[in-house]
Amino acid sequence: MGDIFFELSWRGLVHQTTDDVGLPEWLRLQSRTVYAGFDPTADSLHVGHLLPLMNLRRFQRAGHRPIALAGGATGTIGDPSGKSEERKLITKEQVEYNIQSIKKQIHKFLRFDNSQTSAILVNNADWFSQFSYIDFLRDVGKHFSVNVMMSKDSVKLRLENADAGLSFTEFSYMLMQSYDFVHLRKTYNCELQIGGSDQWGNITMGCDFGRRIGGFQLHGITSPLVTRSDGKKMGKTESGAIWLDPNKTSPYQFYQYWINLDDADVGKMLKIFTDLDQEEINNIITTHNTDPSKRIAQKRLADEFTKIVHDESVLVAVKRATDIFFGGEITQLDDAQLNSIFADVPSKKIPRAKLDEGLTLVDALHESGLATSKAEARRTIQQGGAYVNNKQITDTNTKLDQNHLASESILVLRTGKKKYALIRFTE
Repeated sequence: MGDIFFELSWRGLVHQTTDDVGLPEWLRLQSRTVYAGFDPTADSLHVGHLLPLMNLRRFQRAGHRPIALAGGATGTIGDPSGKSEERKLITKEQVEYNIQSIKKQIHKFLRFDNSQTSAILVNNADWFSQFSYIDFLRDVGKHFSVNVMMSKDSVKLRLENADAGLSFTEFSYMLMQSYDFVHLRKTYNCELQIGGSDQWGNITMGCDFGRRIGGFQLHGITSPLVTRSDGKKMGKTESGAIWLDPNKTSPYQFYQYWINLDDADVGKMLKIFTDLDQEEINNIITTHNTDPSKRIAQKRLADEFTKIVHDESVLVAVKRATDIFFGGEITQLDDAQLNSIFADVPSKKIPRAKLDEGLTLVDALHESGLATSKAEARRTIQQGGAYVNNKQITDTNTKLDQNHLASESILVLRTGKKKYALIRFTE
């Protein structure tokens, strides 16, 4: 058995436990079964979901058995923990679709095989669909004190917000999560639940419910919520969340998010989001600090995390794309790849016929907006500042044709070091 509690501790991932003294030794004695829940509120996981998922991965690597619970039932209710207002309810059909989508992502993090530590993926709709409302109130609800539930931070904070309040639907969420824990204890001998610090109230209520209903000794560990040094949530950008689905956040955008991380955050994120050991992370940070401008730590974080979330082949393509954006030659790419690399670059649509007729580079620079006039375009070319697909062109008489295309229909223009524009040729 690996010492999982020690590993979580040096990574800064232990915030609260139900037994600070006995739990570390309990985990060292033998293989345990541990679970974390993921409510399918979207058809993809995002960076905010990855802390408990990475921790399940660490438990499995240390010799324990992980359970990933997809909240097919709780996802239709909405967890009030950490939320300032009630979530919009989504349909059962949308929840089921979301579950099928995130299952594929969970499989990238955990090992599903025939071993004793094989991961298990469950859906709590499978057991909650068996309950009638009366049965749930009688068999589960009677074990919960409203006074105790009202004392939990997740409830108190919402009740203090007069504009938001707390619906009975959300108030019931705690009972459902507690029952999940007991059901997994009865079915899989699961004795430990992990989650973010905002889940502490739900976890402890589950432990208490297990003791009341079956005399079970259940345990919980929470980790600090993942925030940047400025206090903002990690994985949030101006355009929204960083998703695991490559169709929502391209692998290139995912990689660039970590490359651009502040120095103040990168050491912490190496501990949270990679499998690297303590010594290697310390060495990376030491090397990084000798010349922070090289962004050694950010590059290693981006490499390791992109491999986990996507895979090695995607990482190779993403690094090539990064080289391209910083001046590397553009060859053998398709429209989709170029659109991903240059997602934020201005583009102009031009009829394909113009290219077939022979579009001058001067006209292309002007029409793309990289030059305010044809005279400026000529000067830029003469001074060596014009590039087609990152190849320098100094002849002002150059005519572009289909052989200059970077992909099926896209031409990449650049002036100076990093000022790009795309021309998209349409039929």
